[in-house]
Amino acid sequence: MSTQLQSTMKAIEEQFANLRVAKRSAPTKDSTYLLSLDISKGEKNRQLVAISCSNKSIRIYNRETLTFVREYDAHPHLLNGVRFAHTCENVLFSACSDGTVKCWDTRLSSSNAVRVFSGFPLNVFISFDVNCNDTIICAGTEKYEDDVFMVFWDARRNTQNMSATEQPLGVYSDCHNDDITQVSFHPTNPNLVVSGSTDGLVNVFDINKDCEDDALVATCNSHSSVSFINWAGKDYKQIYCLTHDEGFCWWDLAQLDTEEPITLLNIQDVRETFNTETEQVNYLVGGLYHEMTDKLFVIGGTHMGDLQVMKCDINGLSHLSMLRGGHAATVRSFYWNLEDEYLLTGGEDAQLLLWKPGAEEISLPKKKSLKIASSVQLKARVHNKSKTRKNKN
Repeated sequence: MSTQLQSTMKAIEEQFANLRVAKRSAPTKDSTYLLSLDISKGEKNRQLVAISCSNKSIRIYNRETLTFVREYDAHPHLLNGVRFAHTCENVLFSACSDGTVKCWDTRLSSSNAVRVFSGFPLNVFISFDVNCNDTIICAGTEKYEDDVFMVFWDARRNTQNMSATEQPLGVYSDCHNDDITQVSFHPTNPNLVVSGSTDGLVNVFDINKDCEDDALVATCNSHSSVSFINWAGKDYKQIYCLTHDEGFCWWDLAQLDTEEPITLLNIQDVRETFNTETEQVNYLVGGLYHEMTDKLFVIGGTHMGDLQVMKCDINGLSHLSMLRGGHAATVRSFYWNLEDEYLLTGGEDAQLLLWKPGAEEISLPKKKSLKIASSVQLKARVHNKSKTRKNKN
């Protein structure tokens, strides 16, 4: 490892070791879980945080102050994620189990979405994403009878019919046989998308191809129900996933055309590695790839609200930092900005927290656990499936 890389890695470790709660969002009247969050992408307006909540609403906060801005509550069923557009800082997308993806203008307080993307009858969307140039939306469905779909729309605005509900471009229907729990587009290539399912499969597609069979680039098997997927590695040629059984899998797509195995790491249960008082993991939250150091990091947590930050390499996961004193219950989502050195977290204690290195908390006190039953737990059915097509796993 070069001296410069060692210095950068040490700086990252110090960032996490020194993270402290700087601010907390104001308490709400209802017992609402904060399920997922995203940050506005524009250079002038990286100040908005969007959160999908268990009460079927989207809440918008100011990122720096954590003050409440507005709320959208026009979802009749469960929300399944929020995403800000990459090229327009005021555009926000959300997916709902009513079979729609909605588009919001965060400058407007109206409870009506500015665009609605409709699926096919009986579609229940439980995952979605928008590609890096905001041209394509993809949503994954819950299984209905024998059908499960990845549904695609053209996200570019139709100027000829601004008020119409927008219909799908098409679907993929053959590469999963159970709920599609995760969809994630490549960070820089708008044509690459990876999907994960309760059938255990993680599929990579090139949507620029004419048909689904040709589009399938690779199939990897996690041997468990997939809860989180994302991209990593130089030029983002790697993918990794977390499972509902708290497992971790990591694959290198650059090895597809070689004799080398594509599996870099497969841990069936991370909890077995981190089970001491100082290094404890009850569940996994997500991960992040850091380009400058070419390192992958994974975040887990305890049911008491502590967070465990782990380094990842081909030898396994290792302890980096433990963040305590923040949440009082399970953490559901996070956003990590290494450039500006802050971490945002949201969880089942209904609080949004802003962490900064060396911060001294001057806002609201830590909230007690809500002690309520979750109505939004994803099904964790494990389906092992032997599938060898384009699979070098």
